[in-house]
Amino acid sequence: MKKIAVIPGDGIGTEVIREALKVIEATQAKNPMDIDLVEMDYGAEKYLKTKITMPEEQYDDFKKNFSAILMGAFGDPRVPGNEHAKDILLGTRFKLDLYVNFRPVKLLDERFCPLKNKTPKDVNFTVFRENTEGVYVGVGGIFKKNTPDEIAIQEEINTRKGVERIIRYAFEFTQKNNLKKIAMADKSNAMQYGHNLWYRCFFEVAKEYPNIQSKHFYIDAMAMMMIREPESFEVIVTNNLFGDIITDIGAQLQGGMGLAASGNINPDGVSMFEPVHGSAPDIAGKNLANPMAAILTAEMMLRHLGFTINADMIDRAARIAIQKNKLTKELGGNLGTKECGDFICEVIRNGN
Repeated sequence: MKKIAVIPGDGIGTEVIREALKVIEATQAKNPMDIDLVEMDYGAEKYLKTKITMPEEQYDDFKKNFSAILMGAFGDPRVPGNEHAKDILLGTRFKLDLYVNFRPVKLLDERFCPLKNKTPKDVNFTVFRENTEGVYVGVGGIFKKNTPDEIAIQEEINTRKGVERIIRYAFEFTQKNNLKKIAMADKSNAMQYGHNLWYRCFFEVAKEYPNIQSKHFYIDAMAMMMIREPESFEVIVTNNLFGDIITDIGAQLQGGMGLAASGNINPDGVSMFEPVHGSAPDIAGKNLANPMAAILTAEMMLRHLGFTINADMIDRAARIAIQKNKLTKELGGNLGTKECGDFICEVIRNGN
């Protein structure tokens, strides 16, 4: 049995994850899966009551007893510093060693793309972002804070192990999916130590995959090319900070954050899946949130766990919802959060 932890989070996270769970259950009725969905209440409410974000023993439980984690969004105005969100999201990535951030950029309908004359064939690539190193490790400090002489230092950490394993994962994905091109982005012309490591490692690993076209970009040039010619990319691999930025560009190319799914992968352990949008407290509880990213994230999770038939059901139903404009207002439809999820469930149940 595959045990899945479900952590809805805050704001609209609870609403969109509810729809994702409904969709998973709809596929279960058509093709039963041996899974156990276990809902957990980590989030702002629990933090405000108990000051608990994510206890250490929970990470051990994830490692020993779970196959995947499905998370919603985090952030609550009652926690101005978002301490709980940082602990839960970054803590999970670091402590479970989820070093692969897997972000497919797939345009499902050309009307969603902000670029003129671009079709689903043009916007269809995958970004692999290193997820456990870089500037997000929190190494640094502030000296003479709030004075005219204040100094702030933020260090970027790149290890040979960390860089090589994400690059190798991206090459393996390219090869397994019969793709031909992989691109890596750094800023080695200005950051000659850490990013020189990325540059050298990329081309050393590339020698092991002679049938794959390997191309290097400086990150600014890649960002421009993503806008000018997204069809030139099949697979991209880059560091934590740059990956954070260009995956948001990719999300806009495919129609916005409301369609962006993501996986945080440990190939040898439990992995975590989350829609990449925020908790949107201004619309929480109003049945306005777009559930598509959460539903597509559930599809990604099921596919990762080997439930391909069920994942395909979700993919097909989501595409039909888009074709028939059975969507929330954000995407040009007139349905609420619940009604959008209901329609996708209906398509799965009826097979039409």
